[in-house]
Amino acid sequence: MLKAGIVGLPNVGKSTLFNALVANAQAQAANFPFCTIEPNVGSVSVPDDRLNLLSELSSSKDVIPTRIEFVDIAGLVKGASEGEGLGNQFLANIREVDAIVHVVRCFEDQDVIHVSGSVGPSRDAEIIKIELGLADLSQIEKRRERLKKQIRTSNDAKVEDEALEKIQLVLEAGGSASSVNLSDESKKLIKPLGLLTAKPIIYATNVAEEDLANGNKYCDEMVKLAEGEDAEVIRISAQVESELSDLGESEQIDYLESLGVQEGGLKSLIKATYRLLGLRTYFTTGEKETRAWTIKEGMTAPNAAGVIHTDFERGFIRAQTIGYEKLLEAGSLASARNRGWLRSEGKEYVVKEGDVMEFLFNV
Repeated sequence: MLKAGIVGLPNVGKSTLFNALVANAQAQAANFPFCTIEPNVGSVSVPDDRLNLLSELSSSKDVIPTRIEFVDIAGLVKGASEGEGLGNQFLANIREVDAIVHVVRCFEDQDVIHVSGSVGPSRDAEIIKIELGLADLSQIEKRRERLKKQIRTSNDAKVEDEALEKIQLVLEAGGSASSVNLSDESKKLIKPLGLLTAKPIIYATNVAEEDLANGNKYCDEMVKLAEGEDAEVIRISAQVESELSDLGESEQIDYLESLGVQEGGLKSLIKATYRLLGLRTYFTTGEKETRAWTIKEGMTAPNAAGVIHTDFERGFIRAQTIGYEKLLEAGSLASARNRGWLRSEGKEYVVKEGDVMEFLFNV
């Protein structure tokens, strides 16, 4: 399951956002630092209107969306990498996520305390970036110390140490691990370290309700910052998300339209995560169920089959494939097959966004 860690300074709206995104979340959203004592974890369905249409077409008994897991991590402060605030225990919780959602406060409110005394998004983002970098440096130094004994006899250890040295130099200069150009072999060797600055970042600019449609000067500040980091930026309002969670579907649409926006923060966040990680969705559909599957961009048909079960990939013969829109036009799989629209694809076929697939394989 795709995993995203929600981080940021205390009182930027992380837990309020988490509560709204994950309906059954029990995170305490209070106006004081460190109200999140343990990382809260919750998974949500990835909204996809195509699922219901395919389900109706196939008269499916079940509809199974793909899911994304959010981890709400306590507010980090300056010195977190050295144990300030609640310290390194929270940084450790981020190491296993696929992407980091960095919530940045972009609203003024005298009733909500700011740990730095004033709203300053790029300053706040820099504090978190430094702490993540320092935590990575500590991790690298410990790992390189352990590798010293292995370098003489192990080529893997030598390659890993050389990669870590490159990253260490960049981190010491204030950069991030993601900016270091490494070979695929090196990336594979250092992956178990879960370096924080190697993870893709989405800046979620948390704004007041009235700024959700057009943003404000703080949002502009973050867009400029993100351009230099190859990061994604989305505008989100924890306040609005909280209110949306109490409304029905039609009421949500009306409310969002009244604010001048087309979609809620969850959809925006998931789209940004998929773009950043290079993810695609394909579907399987039939009377039993219609289901969405998440794959990496560039995956071949056997790779996609392996997401369902490793046996499907090992015994792959071929895939029956049709684009989602073409299938809807046909009206049914049987009609698509009769019209010759259902294609037979082999092991080299690269799965496209929205493909509807059926796999043939040997057990």
